[in-house]
Amino acid sequence: MFLSMFHDVFGNQAGSGVFTKASYSSSSNGTYMSKRALSSVDKEKFAAENYFYQINGTSVSSSSLFSRNVKALDACDDEYGGVVVDPDRLPVNPDAFASILRFSLSHWKMKGKKGIWLKLPLERSELVPFAVKEGFQYHHAERGYVMLTYWIPEGPCMLPTNATHQVGVGGFVINDKNEVLVVQEKFYAPSFADLWKIPTGFILESEEIYSGAVREVKEETGVDTEFVEVIAFRHAHNLAFDKSDLFFVCMLKPLSAQIKVDDLEIQAAKWMPLVEFVAQPLIQEDGMFKKIIDICIARLGKHYCGLLPHQVVSKFDGRPSCLYYNVIDDQDVNCKGN
Repeated sequence: MFLSMFHDVFGNQAGSGVFTKASYSSSSNGTYMSKRALSSVDKEKFAAENYFYQINGTSVSSSSLFSRNVKALDACDDEYGGVVVDPDRLPVNPDAFASILRFSLSHWKMKGKKGIWLKLPLERSELVPFAVKEGFQYHHAERGYVMLTYWIPEGPCMLPTNATHQVGVGGFVINDKNEVLVVQEKFYAPSFADLWKIPTGFILESEEIYSGAVREVKEETGVDTEFVEVIAFRHAHNLAFDKSDLFFVCMLKPLSAQIKVDDLEIQAAKWMPLVEFVAQPLIQEDGMFKKIIDICIARLGKHYCGLLPHQVVSKFDGRPSCLYYNVIDDQDVNCKGN
């Protein structure tokens, strides 16, 4: 009966190359075992490996007479001794996926692998319960997939955790008339009902801090700006979904003056005299807001230096990135900003 069930579950996979020719026999207690299995980390080679197999939770010893050749999940090694499963070459049949995944874990354990990364696309979400049943845990999710992980060695898991921070930006835009570009949002806490604030928002994936600040100001107010400096940043914890938050305050130079409000998020926007902006009760009563404004005013008087982005390339990854720091002119102790 077992051979018939095995054929029903896996027979439709043979034509796709998931399984090669196999032979079977039972042990004295009715369990089955494979003595040799094929590695799929090198997709072009089939290396024979001895392994233990379980059926219905029963461990099978190597003295069994049953053997078969089976291919593990298509995967590649990562640089930390782990395995990354190919999400585009997963078995079509969920039951086949469960059995092949179980075998693959045994195979990777014998190979001394550590962390296993299993990315399941949204259209393969039916496989999630099978992976969780085998011991996989959620790592993170995006719109199109969920990432699960499995740590093979005994002891604490050493895989990196999911992203711990969200990153926001605020644009402090001041014109030649000493007016600050401010907005009132459509959705706010009752205590902020009368507050005029600088445009703020979250940066996008793979977006630089300076370009994110320019984009947010443009989206909310329609005003074009040029990045000057990062004036300050705030680090807070346990905010939305218990994530930490990095908020960068950027000084921007206006390149246009006409305001066009984003009707989806913004109730109103205007150019507000700096004196009136600073005098708002909520600004005066909040120590952090007041300090940020004090820093911005100090920068206008060239008594404070912010941070400028500088493109650098590190030999660690060979990729260009932005390093933010200031450059001082020793002659007049002024920043070499825009």
